[in-house]
Amino acid sequence: MRSVTMSFVLPGIDPGAAFDRIGDFESYPRLTEAVVAVEVAPGDVGEVRSSWTVKFRKGLLRWTEHDVLDREAGTIEFTQLEGDFEVFDGTWRIGRTEDGASVVFDARFDLGIPSLADILDPVAEGALRENIALILSGLFGEIRQPALAVDA
Repeated sequence: MRSVTMSFVLPGIDPGAAFDRIGDFESYPRLTEAVVAVEVAPGDVGEVRSSWTVKFRKGLLRWTEHDVLDREAGTIEFTQLEGDFEVFDGTWRIGRTEDGASVVFDARFDLGIPSLADILDPVAEGALRENIALILSGLFGEIRQPALAVDA
């Protein structure tokens, strides 16, 4: 199982507006080339079922997930129900910074091919990181990734 955590700052963006844009999955294909299609079916209050098609290297990945959107907590949790991953789940966390909003994307994934995990997982992680950055750039324009602390 591989994990990915990415942090971003969205200058000048209100956290509530950031949450609403990130939760508007159906707008993604219009705003970024990384996402080919998203279909959303409403569920219980604060929940949806979304079906995704995204670019992955020279092909496409497809999956359907259950999403729980909690605007008050600033979280969007997702869990794959079916699709190309063996496991794919995670959380978007949106908060406030001095000059805008913060976004943390956490995900775990497993492609379900143990014999090729050492080869495929790093490629999939790189594609996921690239796609998340492209999605946020498409949604918000300017994004910043905070510098990581490095021990001297």
